[in-house]
Amino acid sequence: MGRMPETSPSSSSYFAPVSRLGFRTRLLLVLMAFAVLPAAALTTVGLVAANQVLPFMASGGAWTRVAETGSRALSAARGATASPEAVAALDAHEAELQASLDQAKRLEYLAPRVIRPVLVVVSVLFLALALIAANVAGHLSRQLSRPLDEVVEWTERIARAEAVPSGPPSRGAPEFDVLRSRMRTMAMQLDAGRKAATEAARLGAFRETARRVAHELKNPLTPIRFAVSRLRQSAAPELQDTIDVLETETQRLDTLAKNFAQFGRLPDGPVADIDIAELLRYATRATLSPTTSIALDLPDSLPFVSGHHDPLARAVSNILLNAADAAGPDGTITVSATALETPVPSVRIAVHDTGPDIAPDALRKIWEPYVTTKPGGTGLGLAIVRQTVLAHGGSVDAASERGRGTTISLTLPCVGVSTANDTPA
Repeated sequence: MGRMPETSPSSSSYFAPVSRLGFRTRLLLVLMAFAVLPAAALTTVGLVAANQVLPFMASGGAWTRVAETGSRALSAARGATASPEAVAALDAHEAELQASLDQAKRLEYLAPRVIRPVLVVVSVLFLALALIAANVAGHLSRQLSRPLDEVVEWTERIARAEAVPSGPPSRGAPEFDVLRSRMRTMAMQLDAGRKAATEAARLGAFRETARRVAHELKNPLTPIRFAVSRLRQSAAPELQDTIDVLETETQRLDTLAKNFAQFGRLPDGPVADIDIAELLRYATRATLSPTTSIALDLPDSLPFVSGHHDPLARAVSNILLNAADAAGPDGTITVSATALETPVPSVRIAVHDTGPDIAPDALRKIWEPYVTTKPGGTGLGLAIVRQTVLAHGGSVDAASERGRGTTISLTLPCVGVSTANDTPA
């Protein structure tokens, strides 16, 4: 059997052609028909009427016969009456008849000579009108077709998840500018929705993997710890170092399993109003060494946020531990909080360390799961932080400047602000 020709997905069009003629051509033809055809019909009727009526009106022979018969009738009437009034009336009628005869002769002389120039003038006016109509129709078709073609191109780009052009738009009616603006907003929202859906699916896959890994690690850890404990009691002294290694590595695996388990689930349970200033003061005392140089900038009037206290406290502790590792014993950590009003009432937590800066490429990946630069690290610390903040309807950010250190920011909505994540899954 012959092989069917393959069709590339990129070669298929999202919109089937409506007609062989383009929209601009069809619009131009319609506008030309509405402009030229009535003018042509009116011009033709006028020319035919002038060609038929003028010779009839300029028929001098008919008026001459009327004048001759009228003269005879007037002569007979004068002979039959002697009244001065009648004679005066007959004289007036004769003068009017002679004037009409003179006018008919002038019209008979002018009509053949006027019809041709009139035809030429009317033809020229018609051609000028047709030219003006063609220009107006072309302008209108361009003003309508170019923006519509651009909008059709934008819809195809949006359907292919491509960015819409950012250059100057085609000229057209102001309504098209409104349409472009709305389409650009729609494209941005669709792109954000696609990215959010992709990110949610990706994080969901990471969480599922983390849950399975945590489950597989926890099952053998308990009997391993018991076995190590029994070995320590009965093993020879020369094996104690080996047992210490086993115990240390078992503890590390237990910590790893807890991290995976923590990343594998979202915050759940009832929410409460949280005093961020108090949470930050407690976290710095509980997490950092007393010898660490710490600067707190916490206003007394900070609004409360609504959420889960323990997950948020663990998130702040993770950031503080990373800041302490980066700053070192001689560095300084600054913890601050600020109330924001836009885009919604929220509180921004910022933790700044004076340690080495982070390269831009690495800075973009610090929130990714399993990305770490620490020996033996799991790469889940900041991923858990991000997951916790997003589950509370907030956002995370990171900035790093050469010679000035790194700042990690968490933004959480205040109490009473409705968010898409009011009830974490």
